[in-house]
Amino acid sequence: MSLRAATSGDAPFLATLWRDSLRRGDYAEQVADVEAVIARAADSATMRVLLAEYDGHPAGAVCLRVTTKSMINLEPAVQAQSPHVLPEFRRHGVGRQLMEAAVSYAEELGIAHLMTAAASGSRDGNRFMARLALGPQAVLRIAPTQVVRAKLNAQRPAAQRPGRQLGTVLAARRSMRRSHPPVPQDG
Repeated sequence: MSLRAATSGDAPFLATLWRDSLRRGDYAEQVADVEAVIARAADSATMRVLLAEYDGHPAGAVCLRVTTKSMINLEPAVQAQSPHVLPEFRRHGVGRQLMEAAVSYAEELGIAHLMTAAASGSRDGNRFMARLALGPQAVLRIAPTQVVRAKLNAQRPAAQRPGRQLGTVLAARRSMRRSHPPVPQDG
C-alpha cells in the first residue's frame, strides 16, 4: 500500500470514485472538475489530493485542505474531504492510511484539529470515523435553493405570502364596505 500526490492522469479514476460527491453533470465535466482540483492542489501550500494504491492499483483517495473550523470559528483545522475507498479494497487498511496522511499533514503544519464528513447514509463510513474519535460536531443539510424558497413561502402566514397582497387589500376593502354602507346622496 502506498500514497502519492494525485496527477491529472488520475482524474478519471477520482471522478468515478468521488461520483456521489461531485456536482451533477456528465462524466467529462466531472473529470474536468477533478482536474481543476488537482491543479489547484499542486499550486497550493494548503491543499493536497492523495491517491492510495494497493498492489499497484488505485484503491482510494482523499483531498486535504487547511481551513478553519467554521466561518465564524477561525481556529485552523485540516479538512479531509471525501476519503473514499473502492469497495474491493475496504478492510485492507486503505482508509486508515488515508486518515493517517490527514493526521500527519495536520501535525506537519502544527494544526490541532482534523475534520471530515461521511455521507449520512454511510453506516460503515460513519462507524469508521467514530472509531477514529471523530465525533459529530454539526449536521450539514443541503437542498436546492428553489425548494427552500418554496418551503419558506409556504410557511409564511397567508397575508404575507408573495402574490397575496392584492387579495388581502381587496378583502379589506370589501370588509370596510360591509361595515360602512355608502351614504345616500341628495340629488
